[in-house]
This record gives sequence, C-alpha cells and structure tokens, in this order.
Amino acid sequence: MSSIVGIDMVAGPSEILIIAEKEANPDFIAADLLSQAEHDTYARSILLTCDKELANKVQDSIEVKLPNLIRKEIARKSIDEQGLIVICESKEQMFELSNEIAPEHLELMTTNPISDLSLVKNAGSVFLGEYTPEPTGDYYSGTNHTLPTSGTAKFASPLSVDDFVKKTQFSFYTKGALLKDAEAIMHFAEKEGLTAHSNSVKERTK
Repeated sequence: MSSIVGIDMVAGPSEILIIAEKEANPDFIAADLLSQAEHDTYARSILLTCDKELANKVQDSIEVKLPNLIRKEIARKSIDEQGLIVICESKEQMFELSNEIAPEHLELMTTNPISDLSLVKNAGSVFLGEYTPEPTGDYYSGTNHTLPTSGTAKFASPLSVDDFVKKTQFSFYTKGALLKDAEAIMHFAEKEGLTAHSNSVKERTK
C-alpha cells in the first residue's frame, strides 16, 4: 500500500516519440521506434516528420527489421495498434504536437538538436541527435530510467533524489501578521462554507 511504503510514480506503458527532419537516417528511426515497441503491446512508438519520403522509408525499414526481433510478436502488435507516423506541416507543428503528447522518451533527430531543445516544454527525457538512441538513457548515460508516462510529463518530472527526501513545511504568524491577513483568510473559508475554519481565525481578532 502506498500509504505504508512510498512509491515514486506509477510509470508505463513505455513510449517513444521521434521528431525527425528530412536529413535523418530512416534506419536509425525505425530501430529506435522498435526499441520501445518490443516492451509490450501497449507501448507507443510515434514519429513526427514533415518529410513524406522519410516517413515511407521508416515504415519500410520497420518491416525489414521487425521479423528479426526475438520479441517480434509483441513488437508487431505494438506497432500495428499503438504505432503512429504523422506528417506535419512545419517544424513548429511537430513540437506543438510533441508537447501536447508529452512523451516519456523524446528523440530529436534534427539538424540542430541542442538548439531545438528550447522548443521542448513537456517530455520525460530528451535524447539529442542521431547518435543518442533511447537505450543510452536506459543503461549508461546516467539519466534516470524512471520517467513520467501517459502525458504526465506535463506536470511530473523524472525520478530524482528529491523523491526520496521527506520534507515538512511550517508556518509562523505574529499577531500583527495574522490581523493583516485575517479578513482574506476568513473570506476564503466562508466561500467554501467552512465556518469553523473562519471562526478559528476570527477568534484571534477579538
């Protein structure tokens, strides 16, 4: 029970979203999409690009690579049911869609991935450039592997030391400070219909 033993987050299913410009390597993209598809049938693998030719090459590469995977049945169902290739109208639209999806793993296969990082608002972990595939983060680069999924990257962060530090907050009002804020506090309490809350403050203003 989470009330007895603390947990970091409820993570999963796994996700990858790749933003790719036309110069990107389609075989790299296909391999990376499949790296998440093999997790389970609910894993999501998404490509956003403005280049239809690249999209077609990626799709062809997936069909070549997929039969050679040990977990090919899982990857096949994941790609068929959860996979998505979206042809966007502009670079701005690619990042707009990505920020709305807020993927667990985001790969930027763009001409200037480091500068494009500033366009990312919502993502669990970002992998910059063609030579930073998602498994580098899983196994070796030092970034955390426990990440927000299912759009929760809009408000949640990767697991960090802060998740294991228990903190307690405190407040201290002097009499003068409370008298200054009392009316506002009582107003909020009364709007909620919690008159005992309001009286707790009012008692101190007499």
